Amino acid sequence: MTEAIRSPAPWTELERYLEAEDRDRIGELFKSWSETDRTHIASHMSSADLAHLLDLLDRELGAQLIECLPLSQAADAIEEIAPLAAAEILEELPSDERVDVLAEVETKEREAILAAADEATADEARVLLEYGADTAGGLMHTEFIAVRSGQSVASAIEEVRRSADQFARYAVQYLYTVDAQSRLDGVVPIRSLLLVEPATQLTQVIIREPMALHVNDSLDRLSDVFEEAGFLGAPVVNDAGVLLGVVERSAVDDAETEVAESDHMKSLGIASGEELRSMPSLTRSRRRLAWLSINIVLNLMAASVIAMYEETLRAAIALAVFLPIISDMSGCSGNQAVAVSLRELSLGVIRPAELLYVLGKEAIVGVVNGLALGSLLAGVAVLWKGEIMLGVVVGAALALNTLIAVSIGGMVPLVIKRFGWDPALASGPILTTLTDVCGFFLTLSFAAAVLV
Repeated sequence: MTEAIRSPAPWTELERYLEAEDRDRIGELFKSWSETDRTHIASHMSSADLAHLLDLLDRELGAQLIECLPLSQAADAIEEIAPLAAAEILEELPSDERVDVLAEVETKEREAILAAADEATADEARVLLEYGADTAGGLMHTEFIAVRSGQSVASAIEEVRRSADQFARYAVQYLYTVDAQSRLDGVVPIRSLLLVEPATQLTQVIIREPMALHVNDSLDRLSDVFEEAGFLGAPVVNDAGVLLGVVERSAVDDAETEVAESDHMKSLGIASGEELRSMPSLTRSRRRLAWLSINIVLNLMAASVIAMYEETLRAAIALAVFLPIISDMSGCSGNQAVAVSLRELSLGVIRPAELLYVLGKEAIVGVVNGLALGSLLAGVAVLWKGEIMLGVVVGAALALNTLIAVSIGGMVPLVIKRFGWDPALASGPILTTLTDVCGFFLTLSFAAAVLV
């Protein structure tokens, strides 16, 4: 581990060089970091600071930085820099990663970047952007080695050698043979080229009528193909059979993981499917409130069933109705914080030792959302029972319990991770128990002090 990473706040050294605009020191520092370190450090920088860093790094290193970032953060940084600089950085990326970033960029900025890019690169990007993100066309890269089948093995091997630098990052296992109209007509395993005489014609080692994916095949279809065939990659063709690109198994696996993570985040109320603590706190608060505000209404509907027994419960009925709302709403808020911590742990942008950083960031959201939800519930209580103090009790309890739940929810996965356990399995039950206990205690203790 580098000296910078051993320091309590490694990004502070980078900030000094950014302020001085010392390109050489910034480049040396950046090269000394691992990919994980770069992701972690960038997570503590604003979009403006990341843009400044991109401007000072050379284009190749800038592209390496973009590859380390979550897509939303990469797009925000790209939008902050000049279109020409953005185009030059994105041109260093593989075609599939370039399009993934462009897809997240706002339309106006994206068009400015494409206008500044090399014409061939821009045209290719526009075509790829038309495909669905979770289709073969959306996941394929257009870097592949295609040759005519009439060549010799020696000329094909020479083509591989000439393309070595361009395809170093890909799991190149095959050459693809095409006809005069660029239609796929065969596949040649690289291994086969090495086991025959150089003068041998490719026609003698070609696998005819290879399995190919259609450009509009769905993610489920791609997953099934790779599961059954065990390929590392597969060619992608259009309706006419023209070879358009190659989908790698790793890209399909990553896409499935992203879909699962997005669904999990949405199930916990992170409607945007992506949230990082580097985002503005009010933006994060607004995104969460969009779901929480609806959820409080649903909880009121469930609680109305308890209200049917008012004659039996009499004096206790008011608090009995609000107890489950307070515990459940606080649990929902806490689960959102859990989801963000789990996501950031998986991306490497947060580490188990950064409890105070997480607490500070979550406390801001907890205060804002707690006040909003507490005020809403207090208003409901006053309108229903006409008792202001009842509204004060339940509103204050929900506000404080939301702050506690969000703070605990953000930190619990980090604590569990530090002990070497799986935070995804243990965080939910721990959070639920704590928020229920705190919610009931706060509500009843406030009621005992004010209402009795």
